[in-house]
Amino acid sequence: MAVTHLLGIDFGTGGAKACVVDDQGRVLAYAYREYPILHPRPGWSEHDPETYWRVTREIVEQVLRESQCLAHEIAGIAVSSALPSMVLVDGDGNPVAPATNLMDRRALEEVNIIRDVVGESTIEQVTANRIEDHPNLVNLYWYKRNRPQIYRRVYKALTIDGFIVSRLTGRFSLNSSSAIFYGVAFDIRTGIFREDILDKLGIDPAILPTVFDPTDPVGGITADAAHMTGLNIGTPVVAGQVDCNAGWIAGGAIEPGDMQLNLGTSGVLGVVHQNTDFLKSPDGLRMVNIPYTTSPRDTFSAVAVTTTGGQALRYLRDTFGGGEVDVERQLHVSAYDLITLQARDIPPGSDGLLVLPYLMGERSPIWDTSARGVMFGLSLHHHRGHVFRAFLEGVAYALYDSYSVLQRTGLKMTYPLIFNEGGAKSEVWRRIITDVFGVPTALLKGRTGAPLGDAILAGVGVGVFKDFTVAKEWSRYGEHLEPDAQNHELYMEYFQLYKDVYSNLEGNFKDLQAIVRRNNT
Repeated sequence: MAVTHLLGIDFGTGGAKACVVDDQGRVLAYAYREYPILHPRPGWSEHDPETYWRVTREIVEQVLRESQCLAHEIAGIAVSSALPSMVLVDGDGNPVAPATNLMDRRALEEVNIIRDVVGESTIEQVTANRIEDHPNLVNLYWYKRNRPQIYRRVYKALTIDGFIVSRLTGRFSLNSSSAIFYGVAFDIRTGIFREDILDKLGIDPAILPTVFDPTDPVGGITADAAHMTGLNIGTPVVAGQVDCNAGWIAGGAIEPGDMQLNLGTSGVLGVVHQNTDFLKSPDGLRMVNIPYTTSPRDTFSAVAVTTTGGQALRYLRDTFGGGEVDVERQLHVSAYDLITLQARDIPPGSDGLLVLPYLMGERSPIWDTSARGVMFGLSLHHHRGHVFRAFLEGVAYALYDSYSVLQRTGLKMTYPLIFNEGGAKSEVWRRIITDVFGVPTALLKGRTGAPLGDAILAGVGVGVFKDFTVAKEWSRYGEHLEPDAQNHELYMEYFQLYKDVYSNLEGNFKDLQAIVRRNNT
């Protein structure tokens, strides 16, 4: 009996992953490529969009080769990406500008203009989200105002996954879980864009791609894409999903109360729920609210995001970890592991060193684009290990800040908290977060992550699986941790100080931003 195979592809802010799985959930091959994040000006964060397509070809070729899977054996494909992200293309599907990613903060003025033009309460009622997250319509509006010569060339405004789907199928599409990151005019309850709101911004609805639900087939692999990737002509591609949903599907989060944490570029904590009252509550609006893959009309993920979660660790590696990178190159020991090993030997609280990890502003729950990183309490007795641990603890405090908001909302949360992708593989970091949160945790085994969730999605979309229950059946958890009560008590003292330091500096962050913008215009 022939075995059915499925292909999942995921694009993060720092790199892309792909995997091939069979219909029993066995991961037959996995590939990853890191790519550069460009910061041409303060507050800007970009990629070269053609890098996405080059990397797609590389990782698809690798997983097909290593899985020994013939192209015609792939029954379906799905793609996900980190959001908000935006790729502006012309009528031929070619990029007309660098791609913006979730750390981009250029559109500060446009946020305020759109608040005035559309009305903040209208945006929150329609989208169940705040505008400060710089969704795609805000960045598109920035191009309309600041780069009109580029804006006039734009045929479609796509996400990263939408761009790759267009290269694979020749069709411009947007899935409903990713569409919420266009913001402003996307109605989370109906799944359509409000044309009356777009009209207020002077944005033609035709510039937006067609919205599909995640499991909907978009099209088949074209002859050109087949030639460039090794895939089979006509293989169906389904609409896809936002990357955090993909990761949580891979981790078995398919029921209300399921709760998982990714430590990718951003630190992302999500809870699956069906509480529509939460969407319009003040605390609900402090989170990111996303239609969930399993049933996007009535199921949602309440998502807490710290902008630079795993990216903080990458920053340490790239900026201060030259020695660790050299050891990795020579001995094939992860530079990240070497960094976290140094942090392991430092006591909780980092001997009085506290970090605000806001390297590119912050999302939930403070929503402050002007916030920046702070090292507080630095003394001569502190060394590299203290700095490394203080950053890990700072990200944990940032996540706990949102978790404490979610706790008081009364949303059902099922424990243990499941660690999923990215830096969660670090036992040191998991121990820190377990003790800061004061809750039991466990690590997802296998941890193929978002591309596995995409493969499962593809299987549901093309009818290999009747529903998403296989995600729960395939998930296994291990490395259970219980919180240390004494450490939790100490961390709560530091957390309160963490909150106070931010509160005291909040106005200074804005002053600093004003000086930087004034001298970089």
